[in-house]
Formats: sequence, structure tokens, C-alpha cells
Amino acid sequence: MSLLTAGDYAMAATHPAITPNDIMHFESLKQPVLSDSGTTLAVEVSPDRGDSHGLVKSLTSTKTFSVDGGSKPKISADGRFVAFSVKTPLLEREKASKKEKKKLKSGMVLLNTQTGKETRFERVKKFEFNQSASHLAIWFEADEDKLEQKDKQESTASDKSEEVKVDKFDKGSPFELVVLKNGTRQKVAYVTDYYFDKSGKHLVVASNNTKAKVHQLVLFKLSNNTREIVRQYNNQQLGHVSLSDDGQYIGFTHGAADVAPYGRPYSLSLFNIPTSEVKATPTSKQWQLNRYTQLRFSEDSQRLFFGRVPQVSQQLALATIDKQEDLFDTSIVTGQRKLRIWHGDDARIKPNEVKQYEKEQKRTYLAVLHLNSNNLVQLADATVPDVALEEQTRFVLASSDIPYRKMITWAGFYRDYYLIDLNTGRKILVLTQQPSSEEPILSPNERYVTYFQQGHVYLYQISADRRTNLTKDLKVSFADEDHDYPSNAPGYGFGPWLKDDAGLLLYDKYDIWQVNTQSHEAFKLTAGKGRKQGIQYRVTGLVDDKNHPDVLAIDQQVLLHGYNERTKGDGYYLATLGVAGVNTLMEGDYKLKTLTRSKNADTLVFSKERYDQFADLYTAEYLTPQKANKQTDLDAQKRQFNWGKSELVHWTNGDGQPLDGVLIKPTNYVEGQRYPVLVYFYRFMSDRLHAFPQMKINHRPNFAWYADNGYAIFLPDIRFEVGYPGAASVQALTSGVQKIIEMGVADPDAIGIQGHSWGGYQTAFAVTQTHIFKAAVSGAPVANMTSAYSGIRLGSGLARQFQYETGQSRIGESLFRAPQKYIENSPVFYVERIETPMMIMFGDKDDAVPWEQGIELYLAMRRAGKDVVFLQYQDEPHHLKKYANKLDYSIRMMEYFDHYLKGKPAPSWLTQGEAYTEYKQAD
Repeated sequence: MSLLTAGDYAMAATHPAITPNDIMHFESLKQPVLSDSGTTLAVEVSPDRGDSHGLVKSLTSTKTFSVDGGSKPKISADGRFVAFSVKTPLLEREKASKKEKKKLKSGMVLLNTQTGKETRFERVKKFEFNQSASHLAIWFEADEDKLEQKDKQESTASDKSEEVKVDKFDKGSPFELVVLKNGTRQKVAYVTDYYFDKSGKHLVVASNNTKAKVHQLVLFKLSNNTREIVRQYNNQQLGHVSLSDDGQYIGFTHGAADVAPYGRPYSLSLFNIPTSEVKATPTSKQWQLNRYTQLRFSEDSQRLFFGRVPQVSQQLALATIDKQEDLFDTSIVTGQRKLRIWHGDDARIKPNEVKQYEKEQKRTYLAVLHLNSNNLVQLADATVPDVALEEQTRFVLASSDIPYRKMITWAGFYRDYYLIDLNTGRKILVLTQQPSSEEPILSPNERYVTYFQQGHVYLYQISADRRTNLTKDLKVSFADEDHDYPSNAPGYGFGPWLKDDAGLLLYDKYDIWQVNTQSHEAFKLTAGKGRKQGIQYRVTGLVDDKNHPDVLAIDQQVLLHGYNERTKGDGYYLATLGVAGVNTLMEGDYKLKTLTRSKNADTLVFSKERYDQFADLYTAEYLTPQKANKQTDLDAQKRQFNWGKSELVHWTNGDGQPLDGVLIKPTNYVEGQRYPVLVYFYRFMSDRLHAFPQMKINHRPNFAWYADNGYAIFLPDIRFEVGYPGAASVQALTSGVQKIIEMGVADPDAIGIQGHSWGGYQTAFAVTQTHIFKAAVSGAPVANMTSAYSGIRLGSGLARQFQYETGQSRIGESLFRAPQKYIENSPVFYVERIETPMMIMFGDKDDAVPWEQGIELYLAMRRAGKDVVFLQYQDEPHHLKKYANKLDYSIRMMEYFDHYLKGKPAPSWLTQGEAYTEYKQAD
């Protein structure tokens, strides 16, 4: 790849140097959305620190709008209106006390894309357009200050003994329905739930004024903007509501208002909109509804799905001491204990059980009510609890991890998969002990299930109870060819189905195969071009709708995304189903990301980027991305700075294995001059060759900042060996560094290394095995595999054992079967060999790696008299979240490398440390 010319250098010299302040202000694009009509594009433009703004572009005119504070855009289906969430400005959030921050709530702004008019709303917790683009629902936060004041007034004006206390779960808040064509609004108070039907005909709202004992089910007819209270109760708290799309039914749950919501049983009723009749649904002694029951009508309005539980009971409470004798009542005193008993046969270890507790409390088991026959069928139960509900009419896929919960600790995640008959509830076991990451797929017409197992793709024909190995004769691997973990290699996934379940698309590493479900014959849709040219083809640009995945016509043209493994560049290609061959639409030294496609038009949104080109947004017709129009120009930010380019590096590992990496040369690079180098890595990095560098302050080095500060950045690929991950990493790192030394780029006496998490472990281990690195920064590393093996991931509550036996840490055996491997791969046992200064960083609330691992490494190096400094960021998880800490770490990292690699004076914190100090905290 060409370097900067002399003219480029002269121009670059006039550009200011990149600073952390520039990075803080650098804007990125987040959450682009497209109207269903394909006429309007909206996106959040967000600086790394500061307030976002919304950008709206008409794709049929030259209209462009900027919305102050706008984030998380939603667009009406016709593109005429865009709504943005609006956070409280950062300055106001930063100045607020802890108490004040709790009261700060987001607002919303509604933009009319025809006139540019903005309407702003305060304290909005949820907003939503209906699907016909005629109305907007706005659900507001309750005004706690006004409620508290009103409650005080009411309590002083009446007998306190008669005061009604309302559980937080039952409290409603204000709601408004906005008519978009004229801006008129209708208000409803005390709203606890609402639902738009998908046909755009109706809105139903549940209003619960519990203190006044007024509970109303309100129906809005959107065609004429009328409202009607269709049901009213004085003692029934309304729960979840839903609507059938044929305009026939309102489904709603309700339960006794004088019962605390946690233990309140609910009933399910159907309100017939045309007749105004209310029909109670079948009940069961074995199954009840609770406050977490959700309702969903099928889109053909033939079925109502909802969750049930075996029983509803009140929440347990700790014993209380009320009188003198209670002080000595052993049952009451021990009833106040705070004890967790860990049993060897527990399905989940206690920390994981605690993490799952809230989810399990909210768990319901799916049932279906067939509306025409009034037949109620229980689908899920305690043995098969999880159902994947889409728009099926006969079968649903269900799964259970219950038999494997104990073995999660050391073996990873597995499930049994079932088909459940919607009409009878009969369960058909399809797969046992299937890796949870390898979910089977039910065909759109519910005739087949396809799944990946032990290196092959299978087709299960439901009616014949017959399984066919679709790939056994195809003479190519359908398992991950780069898999280097101590577990079975996963598959590459599935493409879309063909109409009428006539076929489906399968992926190997490179090519796409079209398979006939009747004959089981398969051919390479991409004609083998992928493997021949090293291009990984995948179908892209389909409408992203989970409930309605795209089904392809027999002769349909489809857009493919291709990643060239050799050049690291991307392309878009065209294929026709049933015909082997690929036509190139566009390809080159850049990265393409398909972002979204309109539902009712063929408009496609994608980004295009290089290391030296920001990932701006482009729009095009679905099958002609090469004719795209550029819609944003955030690259203008980059053009004010020196930037440089990236290039691909190839070398051969010590064991003869070819490896790739990315070399980013410093801005104003001079051929023949050697530079300090920062090595940053994790696993595979060469696919980042054409990625625009992330312009953020976080736990990673900012490439643009380092390059403009005179560093070369090297991103090598790492390929691991099971049982010896540390040694394999060191071999890849040292051979790669030797390559860039031989290229004349790297100063061999000024090479630093930085990694985080798994990269942090590799960094810490590498400096025990080689002295090629002159400074190391290790973020959240495992230092001692023997102690980390039985550590806990606090974020999930899971044990870490499976990571070593089957996962990322790649030992492949338990600690007690292979203790020597754990020792051999642990940096802490080799600290006496270290000659490289090291800075260790941990958040002391790390939710992935026990932060005590950092302490172990620090204490071992300290005891061995090594050059070590440890940064402990308080109350921080695995990746730093608080901006002050992210910025502090980034600055200290640069100061650290500048001292050891450039010879700059060491800052005082590095030479003397910092004494412990307590600061006064603002209330």
C-alpha cells in the first residue's frame, strides 16, 4: 500500500496534533434507522463525550435536519415524522448531586420532516408510532414530586388509617396519543400498559387509578380518533393488554386490586370489539396467570399466546422482632439470618442462581388459546421452559438447559431441543445435548428442522420423522476451520429458506450452497469462487424481521457481502438462486457494513470505511449498491488531522505457520527511520486492516492518537494451540515483531505491548518468556490459572472452570487432571524472569476476571523486585465505564509508553506512586 507523498507531508505538517480533547469531541454515527417507505433516514450523531444530536435526511429531496440532543431515533412508517429521545444535557447531569440525578429523566422531540417543526416533550419513558403512521403514543414518567405532595395533602386531609398505599408496580403515569396530521392530543392518566395493533386501526390503554379504585380499559379507534371506556372496575387491577389485528378482540389480564401485586393471581378476558361482549377464557387449577403474564395475538388473529405459572404466592419476608419475648425466640432470631447454602448437587452455583433469580421470578410458561375453538393448550412447562415463538401455525421450537445446568460450570452451555404441537401440546424431542450456540431452525412452512451437529448439517423432516445428513458428500468442511478451542468446532450458520420450504442456503467458510429439501441435492451457488479466491460470501441486505424472516423465491436475485481473506477488503456481489455464479457489483480495499433495509421499499443503508476514511452512510437500491449516494460526511472531522494509512504484513511463524497482521505507520512517516512501536492484539486482528480507528477514550489505545504521537501500531494475528495458549501467543507475537524490525520500521529498543482481558493475560505471560518488549500494559489479566480456574464471573455468577476446559483459555482439561499445564501457562510462576516494566490495570468490581488476579501479579512482581505499578479503579467493572477513569487511564498509558519507549521524563506517579487520599463526595 502506498505511503504519503512529499506533497502530502507538507500538507500534513500544517495539521494540528491529535489530543485527547479532539478524541472527546470526535463524532460517530449510532443506530441509523430507515422508514418503512425508504424515504427518510435518521441517525444519532454522538461525540465520545458530550451531547448527541439527531440527523435526519430526506432521500427524495434535499431536506436535512439537525435535532439538538437527539438520540435513539424512531421513524414513522411513511417517513413524515421522526422522534428522538433527548437526554438531560451532560453538563446538567455532571453538576447534579446524587439525589438530583435520580430525578433527571429523558425527554422526546418530534420532528415533522415536511415542515421542519420540532415539538418537545419532557420526562418521557417510552414513545412509539403506530404502523400506519397516523398516531404517536407518548408515555410519560410519573412526576414523583407532585405525587409526593399530593399524597401528603391527602393524608393530612383524611384519616391516615384509611390511606390507600399503592405498590410501585401498580402505579400508572400520564399518557398522550398524538394525531400526527394535525397535532391534536388525547390524554389518559394512570396508564400502566398500552398496545397498538399492527393494522393501525386501534389502540388499547390500561388505566389504573388504584387509590380512587377506578380501573379502566380504554379503546381508541384511530380512523376517527374516538375513545371509549370499554370496561371499568373498582376492584380489578388491569395488567397486560393486547389487540388482535383483525379488529375483533382486546385481550387483557386483571386481578384483585387489594392483593399485593407479587402474589396477585390474574384472570384473562377477551373483549369482543364489535359486540362489546366480554368472554372469560378457560382456567386451570394447575396453571395461573401472574403480573408478568404477557399477551400476544398471532398475526392471523387465530391464536392468543400468553404465559402462566404453576402457582402465584406472596414474596417471602424476613422475620421481625416486635416484642420482648421475640428477642429470645430462636425461630424469629434465626429467621433474620442472611445465609446462602451451597450444595454440591445444586443445579446452579449460588452466585449464578442469585443472578438468575429476578429472571426466574419473572418467568412464565407459554400457553396458547385457539380463539375459534376456545381450546387452551399449555406449551412450555418446568421441564421444557423456553419456547421460540414466531408466526407458526402448527409447531414451535422449544428447548431446555435444565439437564445440563450443573455441567455449565466446567463444560459450557447445552440444551435439549423439542418441537411442540400447538394443537395438542405434544413434545417431540429433536436434539439432545446440543451446544446452545448451535440452535436448530424451523422452516417457515414448519415441514423441516435444520441443524448443525458434529461437523455436518442435518435436515429433519417432521412428518416422516426422518433425518438426512445434507453435507456428508460435499467434500468441504462446514465446521469452523479456524477453531482453536478445546471443544467441537461450530458451524458457519444458515442462510435464508426458499419459498414453500423447497430449499435453503448453507454456508461453509467461503461459499454458499443451495440445497433442495426434496432431493437433498446441493450445488455451490457461488460456484466455488469463494474458496478459490479466498472470499467469504454471505447473503446480506434482507429485511431484518425476526417474526418474518425473508423467504426467497426460486429464481430470486440476492445481494451477497464478501470478505476477501487475502486482501482484507470487502465487496458486494449479485447471485441468482438456482444458478451457479457470482457477479461483482463493487469490491476494493475498504470495509462494508450492511446496516438496514426498508421494509416496504428496496432502499439499502450501508457504511463504507478504510483506516483513513470514516464509516459514513450510503444509500442505494437493494441490488445496486455500486450506485449508492453518500448521505453523511463525518470524514470531514478526520481531514483536519494527520492520519496516515494502514498496510498488511505477512510473516511465517516459528512453526512454519503463515500469519497476517496490520501495521499502522506513524503520520509523517519517513522511509528508513525507525519508530517506537505499540503492539495491540487479542486473537485475529488482520481483518481490521480497513477499519476506521475507533475514536473513543476507553481501555484501548487510540490508534490515531498514537500514530500522530510518533508511534507505529502493530496488530498481529494470534493462532493458539490447545493446552499451550501462552506459548502459542508468544511465538506469534515475537515472530511478528521480528518481522517489523526486519522491515526497518520498528526500533528494537522501543517496542511496547498492551492488551486487555484475554489480551491482558497474553501480555503478562509474554514478558515472562521474552525480553523483546521494553514496556507492557496489562489490563484485567489472569495471572494465575490455578486460582482463576475456580474463580467466579461476577457479572453472570458463573464459574470460570468451563473457560479453561472448553473455552477461551484453551487448557482443555481440569486443574486436577492437568495441573502442570495450568502452572506452565500462568505468568505468576515466572515473574523472576520478567525484565519488562509492567503497568497492571483493574477495576475492583470486575465482573469477568476476579480483580484479585491483578493483586497476585502485582504482589509476585513486587516480591521479586520487578518494575511494576498497579492501577486500581474503584467501583469499575471489566471495561471502565466512568469517563473520568477512562480518560485518566488513557493519559497514564501514553505517559507510561512515552517514558519507557521515547525516554521522556517519568511522571511523579510513576516514580513515586501516590499516597492514599480520601476526598469529600458531593451529596
